[in-house]
Amino acid sequence: MKARCSMNAKPGAVDWDAVRADLHGLHLITAPGQRKQLSKDFYWYSPILSAQLDHCVADLVVKVSTEDDVRQVAAVAARWHLPLTVRAGGTGNYGQCVPLEGGIVMDVTPMCRVLDIQPGRMRVEAGARMHDIELAARETGQALRMWPSTWQVASIGGFIAGGFGGIGSFRHGILRDSGNLLRARIMTLERAPRVIELHGDEIQQVHHAYGTNGVILDVEVALSPAVEWLHCTALFPGYRGALDFCIAAQAPALDIFLLSSVEARFSPWYQSLGERFPADRHAVFTMVAPDSMAPFRALVAGHGGRISVAGTEPELRAQGLPPAYECAFNHTTLQALKADRRWTYLQVAYAAPFEPAVVERHLRLFGGDVLQHQDFARVAGQCCAFGILLVRWKGREHQYQVMREIEAQGGCRIFNPHVVTIEDGGMKTIDAQQIEFKQRSDPMGLMNPGKTRGWRPALAARC
Repeated sequence: MKARCSMNAKPGAVDWDAVRADLHGLHLITAPGQRKQLSKDFYWYSPILSAQLDHCVADLVVKVSTEDDVRQVAAVAARWHLPLTVRAGGTGNYGQCVPLEGGIVMDVTPMCRVLDIQPGRMRVEAGARMHDIELAARETGQALRMWPSTWQVASIGGFIAGGFGGIGSFRHGILRDSGNLLRARIMTLERAPRVIELHGDEIQQVHHAYGTNGVILDVEVALSPAVEWLHCTALFPGYRGALDFCIAAQAPALDIFLLSSVEARFSPWYQSLGERFPADRHAVFTMVAPDSMAPFRALVAGHGGRISVAGTEPELRAQGLPPAYECAFNHTTLQALKADRRWTYLQVAYAAPFEPAVVERHLRLFGGDVLQHQDFARVAGQCCAFGILLVRWKGREHQYQVMREIEAQGGCRIFNPHVVTIEDGGMKTIDAQQIEFKQRSDPMGLMNPGKTRGWRPALAARC
């Protein structure tokens, strides 16, 4: 078993027997099938990434349970100049935890302990699943401010390293907004690894960096008082009416945790909803505070809609119905792909304030090739709209033609989910503070190589 060449190692220079000896005492996975499985995420949403990444497999997978385990792996990777890729739940869609150059994949899911819970905050290890964290917070009458729709599997470390926002961002903003992320401890990748502690906005140095500049050990995040949200589906005869309702629902008087709209052509993929989401109606999925239900109902009726589902998550589960968050964000794409793999998706940020006429133009322009789905979130206090559009797969050129046409209209910006680099996916510019931090935390440039255009071989220290 030979390692693919990192930017520091020489081809064929790795003695993997010696590497495994240096990792004595740890849980090592060498079986090809398991290594392959633990070298993948949900990049298969993209036919482009599937062709690019299907062959990428770690030479060795190591499961770590403690901070000392991480330190041992980091030191060994530095000593042998081995690429190191960190993974947890593997629910990302962009190949963030796929080892482009082989080497070691470090699985941190056993690091899942809740370390501390206080009023307004909790500290947990990076491998802890979001849903488990929420259950622990609920025992104190508190709740997470936001989480991904895949929270049953997704980890807090992966959410911070690769995420943007999610369920709850309509109420609490995106992860980057001040006050959501409070503290993070990061292990460096050096022969003698160090721990760096980041506070508040300093965490932007590792947030959405795809694990390229340090191993997140544990994090402290903000909590809010728990609410027993009512999961609602509101139906509208026209999609413009559904979008107009979503704009009106941004009123401060309404306490809403989730706000997401999908057009009627999604309904065949939500079979469990049956007549609660018929093929001739467009749907808005929401999570509403009990105290806001009366004005919420009135607002729906005022926009010509009706509520077909309303209940707590346990009540919906008892009826075989999905909670609202499983009908929003990239769960919409998942529902479609489970039934028909001839689709893929795009992510769009619309100009603020959001103008529904832009979506109406896209409906006319693309016809049956692009299905509309918008999620609403607050960014720095301003309500914004983001699209996760379902696109009929007709090849790479058609996909990029759709992107060009969307960006040519109405101030839309594409967050491209068909590339593996941070910058090309959405930022479009190199984050200098993340690269500067990488020089401190990963001086040899071994972490998740190939995922950031900001790192050049010339920046690597020769250790």
